[in-house]
Amino acid sequence: MRRLNHPVYRNRVLQVAADAVLVALAYFLAFQLRFLDQPHGWPHRYEVLFAQSVGFVVAGKLIVFAGFGLYQKWWRYVSGRDFMLIFRAVAVASALLVVVFAVAKPFEHTLPRSVEVIDFILTLILIAGARLAVRLIVERPSRGARLPKHEVLVVGAGSGGQMVVRELQLNPNLGATAIGFVDDDPRKRGMRMLGLKVLGSTKQMDRILDETKPDEVVIAIPSAPGNLRGRIVAACRDREIAVRTLPTVFELLRGGVQLNKQLREVRVEDVLGREPIVRELDRVGAYLRDRIVLVTGAGGSIGSELCRQIAQVKPRLLVMLDHAEDNLFEIDREMVEERHFASCESVLADCKEPHRMLEVMQRFKPDVVFHAAAYKHVPLMEANPLEAVRNNAIATRVTAETAAASKVERFVLISTDKAVNPKTVMGASKAMAEWIVQAAGEKYPETRFASVRFGNVLASSGSVVPIFRSQIERGGPVTVTHPEMTRYFMTIPEAVQLVIRTGDIGAGKGEVFVLDMGEPVKIVDLAHNMIRLAGYEPERDIAVEFTQPRPGEKLHETLFSEGEDVQPTAARRINRAVRKKAIDQEWVESTLNSLEHLVMAGDEANLAERVVEMIASPGGDAATVVPNE
Repeated sequence: MRRLNHPVYRNRVLQVAADAVLVALAYFLAFQLRFLDQPHGWPHRYEVLFAQSVGFVVAGKLIVFAGFGLYQKWWRYVSGRDFMLIFRAVAVASALLVVVFAVAKPFEHTLPRSVEVIDFILTLILIAGARLAVRLIVERPSRGARLPKHEVLVVGAGSGGQMVVRELQLNPNLGATAIGFVDDDPRKRGMRMLGLKVLGSTKQMDRILDETKPDEVVIAIPSAPGNLRGRIVAACRDREIAVRTLPTVFELLRGGVQLNKQLREVRVEDVLGREPIVRELDRVGAYLRDRIVLVTGAGGSIGSELCRQIAQVKPRLLVMLDHAEDNLFEIDREMVEERHFASCESVLADCKEPHRMLEVMQRFKPDVVFHAAAYKHVPLMEANPLEAVRNNAIATRVTAETAAASKVERFVLISTDKAVNPKTVMGASKAMAEWIVQAAGEKYPETRFASVRFGNVLASSGSVVPIFRSQIERGGPVTVTHPEMTRYFMTIPEAVQLVIRTGDIGAGKGEVFVLDMGEPVKIVDLAHNMIRLAGYEPERDIAVEFTQPRPGEKLHETLFSEGEDVQPTAARRINRAVRKKAIDQEWVESTLNSLEHLVMAGDEANLAERVVEMIASPGGDAATVVPNE
């Protein structure tokens, strides 16, 4: 009894009852139309046939309809695909009716062929028409509800835009009404979808906004490029119109979309002005399925996203290693409680400790290691050069050697563009880490070693974005180093997917793979965009101040050094940096030994001098090193 009172079952009972009435009505009207020209009405034998067969016909058709799944969906949600299903269900039901009356002859009289044809047509019209009518009635906003509603213009008339409009039409609690679409597809120009007209293209955005005067614009194209989003945001900002967007492709595929929860403000990564990376994690991460994967620095911004994406391809075990207790606790809680991924193990360990790392490697015996543990803040590393070298270079050697000793199949180092022609201690320490991995690739051929180099990652540790955001929240000023400074940017999920892809390519000789970061972005333009996205105007509401570059800080980062050639790979947006001169393994070993000795002795002065020599002779390229005078 309780089950019958459930809304789902109650709705199905009502649908079946309504279809029974419609089928009976179509059957009756078929006889009525067949004998419409008869002066005395139906012949008596057909009145008897109708009375005997109407229950049989209704029951038979309803059984066929149920078999086709016509009662698995509420009428208000029917679509074009459902109408094709209705056509097939009605056609099969009518065909079976013809066969039964012609072959089995369950009744005294046979059914006229004209009645069979008319009954099929009327049944199809009534069954499909009733569902269409319900949908149109439900989706049409009431007259009284139109005036006070928050009016929304939707950019994108595809599946994303139609989802937004349908949700607005069906959910009055959102307090908004869609007034039209904007779409760049010329085939949709002037068309009506869900009762709304496609008003024009995004190139006509200024005119459309002036004519419709919406309260809000929703960008409903998850794969929209940054320059398109930026153009729409600029047009709306000039008219003080709020802009929100659907989640990006990465966010959409993390889980189902609920409009009232996941429709969000436009963020700076949405307007970077480059083509977004298509998410293909199931394909590019397939080699991790049912394997044991270890991620160092698992609590950091890059490491935690690595854990999230690796978990989606179902490894046998994900080992999350970090020496920061709070960060490790947070990613562990997220994986188990929020993502319900139980095949993970959290390990508190320091990558600089050889005995502890060997213990971890031999205990879990990982197949793949992603080494993301590193210090990233340039000014902090300049002030603490011993720790920069200890954590970024020495720890990489420890992790790589213990991985090789434990027969790890693949080892991937997360590097940075600051390792190219380094001018800071942090950059030099990461360059050394790359050389260590290259040397390990030659020394330990059973393990496939590789490094992945990329630029700034939005919202990661050390990124300028959270700094700018906090400065804007405080009312400014936003500090920019130099008006001409540029950097490469990529979102964390995009960078991590390419890192995972890199783990499956290459010969394993310590190759350096470089992510295609698109075009460099001016930092001052990034600051202006963030100020405008926060609802302010640069210089008028929030000041932008220029400081001087810090010692060793470059105005423009490069992804390849002069001593490297660029080679494409089979993977889209991943290139290979090939050294023109092979790495000198003995030089790497001796340099690292001397650096380690200086670190252990706490000798910062001689460490700085040794780092300068290392930069002057990268990888042992130079025959001699001229000391600073």
